[in-house]
Amino acid sequence: MSVKVEKLENNMAKLVIEVPTEELEEALNKAYLKQKGSISIPGFRKGKVPRAIVEKMYGPEVFYNDACDIIIPDAYEKALDEVDEEIVSRPEIEVVQINKGEAFIFSGTVALKPPVELGKYKGVTIEKVSTEVTDEDVEEALKKEQNNNARNIEVTDRAVQDQDMVILDFEGFVDGVAFDGGKGENYPLTIGSGAFIPGFEEQLIGAKIGEDVEVNVTFPEDYQAEELKGKAAVFKCKVNEIKAKELPELDDEFAAEVSEFDTLEEYKADIRKNLEEAKIKEAKNEKESKVIEAIVEDAKMDIPEAMLKTQQEQMVEEFAQRMSMQGLSMEQYYQFTGATYEKLFESVKPSAEARIKSRLVLEEIAKKEGFEATEADVEDEMKTMAEAYQMDVEKVKELLPEKSLKDIKLDICVKKAADFVVENCKEK
Repeated sequence: MSVKVEKLENNMAKLVIEVPTEELEEALNKAYLKQKGSISIPGFRKGKVPRAIVEKMYGPEVFYNDACDIIIPDAYEKALDEVDEEIVSRPEIEVVQINKGEAFIFSGTVALKPPVELGKYKGVTIEKVSTEVTDEDVEEALKKEQNNNARNIEVTDRAVQDQDMVILDFEGFVDGVAFDGGKGENYPLTIGSGAFIPGFEEQLIGAKIGEDVEVNVTFPEDYQAEELKGKAAVFKCKVNEIKAKELPELDDEFAAEVSEFDTLEEYKADIRKNLEEAKIKEAKNEKESKVIEAIVEDAKMDIPEAMLKTQQEQMVEEFAQRMSMQGLSMEQYYQFTGATYEKLFESVKPSAEARIKSRLVLEEIAKKEGFEATEADVEDEMKTMAEAYQMDVEKVKELLPEKSLKDIKLDICVKKAADFVVENCKEK
């Protein structure tokens, strides 16, 4: 296999990758074996047609798509090991040549890590970050804990009010016709949560148990289901149950139930202590963010669009993983919120750009200041990973690919750079 790098404008490059004929032949044969069970040709039993007969009848290109899928991922990964360029985006793949009996050639257009011209990064001045904890902060935290320990009590003697939880049956209709995904039974919904289409929840206020209620809404113009965008809909609803929150009294008994303290005053003192510790940590993070933001503002770099797009895709994937951990699929998220993939993708763009720029300036500072990841640094990181995955440290080292080890060392240097700029900043 051979790889050529063609530099393009705007920190882009094209990797032209040539795979030997024998590897293409092997992939074509694998493609044939994959497809042969479904191939039927008169005179042959299904699944028993020789490859040569198939290619004679349909042409060798019948196997090209599957062969590409077999070759490209591995060949591209091997190509990355052969080039010195720092690639910072997913590739745009294009097949250049695929002919039986010849070398297979494809290209991957990628973004390269852009150069960074640093401005001032030592002695950056920022506004002082407060670590003060007020009485109001303590009361707010106390009320939050009170709310967390509230009981949902069944209500039978009144209609639905704001903040109630209702157990609901509903079915949606557009132009009198029920639509897919618009029906639910015994669905728990908190009024005022904003979980449903705008205007839906408010119309349930005043409804009584067992009462049929018609809710009229209009789907947003950017709703993910194309057939429902901007459409007026009627939801036929019935409230099966009403539940209201009953808050516990804030007294010594409450403190004893939710904490290790006997009195409310002791509990509040502990809340203050925890808030102060959290404030100090938050202040450190905010201070770091402000310093890095100022350094980025004074630096110059040209972010390739492909690099930004890749970061946006990664952030959407991270969001999907968080939703999955909460038991919610992205399809459900889009349905409940009226969002779309495109809208979510665009919404993360500013954060993606900020993340890229922050990382690039810190990498450049680490390089300029000569920061290195020592063996002790790497060992500490390995121990942290081992604890997180509940594995033996040696097992983590054994399973860790060389590329991941390189990334870990770079992450350590970036952290050192972040600590360095914070230690050398000034507060006013």
